[in-house]
Amino acid sequence: MLEHHDFQPDNNATLSTLTSLLQLVPDLFQTLSTAQNITLLAPSNEAFTNLLSRNPRSAELMTNTRALSGVLQYHVLSGKFLSTDFTTSPIFPSTLLSTPFANVTGGQKLQLTLLNETASLFSGYKQASSDLTFANSNNTLHIISSVLTVPAPLSQTLSNINLTSLVGALTTARLSSGTSSLQDMTLFAPSNPAFQAIGSAASGLSDTDLANILGYHLVPSRILFSPRLLAQDQIVLATLQGSNLTIRRDGNQLFVNSARVILGDVLVGNGVVHVIDNVLNPSNTSATPDPAAATQAPAFAGVTPVADIPFTSGIVPTTTFVPVTVPLNGAGKGAFAAVPTGVMLAAGAAVLVAGM
Repeated sequence: MLEHHDFQPDNNATLSTLTSLLQLVPDLFQTLSTAQNITLLAPSNEAFTNLLSRNPRSAELMTNTRALSGVLQYHVLSGKFLSTDFTTSPIFPSTLLSTPFANVTGGQKLQLTLLNETASLFSGYKQASSDLTFANSNNTLHIISSVLTVPAPLSQTLSNINLTSLVGALTTARLSSGTSSLQDMTLFAPSNPAFQAIGSAASGLSDTDLANILGYHLVPSRILFSPRLLAQDQIVLATLQGSNLTIRRDGNQLFVNSARVILGDVLVGNGVVHVIDNVLNPSNTSATPDPAAATQAPAFAGVTPVADIPFTSGIVPTTTFVPVTVPLNGAGKGAFAAVPTGVMLAAGAAVLVAGM
């Protein structure tokens, strides 16, 4: 249980802004005061100040208690998580955030990882927060350096991490709304260069063929984070399209059929996205990777690359996130990438406010 005095400015001046905001949502404050098995990730005063300077729209939270409650719910973990629970292998506990802001069974997830011996959190857009201070005696209140970003809807996230070709392809195939409304999904998302690599074939695809290909990249009704995918040498998964795809582990590299995972565990409103370097082909389910090769051959025979990025006409991101390499399980080679903290426009508060 979190005691009332944990939030008092007199006892902890670094949390006075959070204290004021919690007073605007008394139901959540009451939950925090009576719950027996939760962990609060408490943004410091400086974290809220930085949020306002980056994104003035976050000030709208003061007049939108529904959105404010959603943002704060995302900072409450179900279960007790101690400083010793942070390891180089990420874990993904549930938060109190649920519908209408998340379509994830048990509540939206958050990534906890020990990175360079620092306890780190990864939220929406793989935005990082670190410099945790374990503030009370039973380690259930942790002060964090930035306000967490609530995972955005699927299409918005894909666009803002520069997967504009996939966004355009989903729009062309009339799948954008349907995929965003699925509950608990895992999407293996081809990068823009992956679509360029099959560019000669992309323009000739019918909407039905395109929908068939895109459906082969989505695993419905399952949220599969990287630790689960790395747990076995090979995993076979059923896709929305109907055919199976094969996950292969090679050291700390992950491959989906012949495509390499180049950015893992991107949280979205209804599941998780793993970015891959090839477009998967449901007519070539036996494609296998060459782990030693820097670039995998396209899974489509006879294709040639194009200079223009397919399907991107009219697709404009609201911001750009530049990935940086982050080791996975302490390994450097083949590690996933993550979005740096310094490049962020869509803070969680603004994401929720925009959806009101």
